[in-house]
Amino acid sequence: MATSDKSRVTVELYDLTITERKDDRFGRVVTNNSLGIIDLVKKAVAHRTDLNPTTLQASFDILKEEALDSISSGASVNFGLAYFSIGVNGIFIGDNAKWDSSINSLSVRATPTAELREAVKTAPVDVRGMAEVGTVINSLTDVSSGEVNSRLTPGGGVNLVGSKIKIAGDKEGVGISLINQTTKEATLIPVKSILTNDPSKVTFIVPATLTTGDYKISISTQFSTTNVLLNDPRTFIFDYLLNV
Repeated sequence: MATSDKSRVTVELYDLTITERKDDRFGRVVTNNSLGIIDLVKKAVAHRTDLNPTTLQASFDILKEEALDSISSGASVNFGLAYFSIGVNGIFIGDNAKWDSSINSLSVRATPTAELREAVKTAPVDVRGMAEVGTVINSLTDVSSGEVNSRLTPGGGVNLVGSKIKIAGDKEGVGISLINQTTKEATLIPVKSILTNDPSKVTFIVPATLTTGDYKISISTQFSTTNVLLNDPRTFIFDYLLNV
């Protein structure tokens, strides 16, 4: 994989409080960008001026539709950087058991290709040292499913664990938002839906009307460890993609 200064991965360190050693740290990759297919098309055209962006976009859309149809019909599909297939959740009672949607469900399995695994394995890394202490979400648990850092259930509860995540202040944008990664529309969690609001733990209820899609969660707060609120909100966007 060709590398340059721009392609280096930056890692910041955080306190690992679950061990006895006071100098144990865990690393988190600093996300320097979030790209969609349109962004990738633009990058491809910038490197290859003979490519037509409209044709590239149309070609991707066609391939995506074919992949969606094939995967949802039970096929295993290598779609670029990962192999996709369907898994079955839930148990069946007896040899002649029927499908029970209250117990059984289908889920998507994605396995990175060897090419992607090697690209990540050989990427150059810079460890920048301890991260600036601020608002950080360490984990998100979907209470209904028990899944961690992967899912949101409409109408269900969510537990956030982190540092300085308490929602405080009245400046514009303060609160918890769920950002749809396709439409970029942000759904603000009502204050009455926030059940626990502590510096290291926040619990809230996902809106029952939240539409199907992929989301990221953003916390914006003026919380401070002193008695004085921050002048401007501090915002943290959790790296993990959350499926609804």
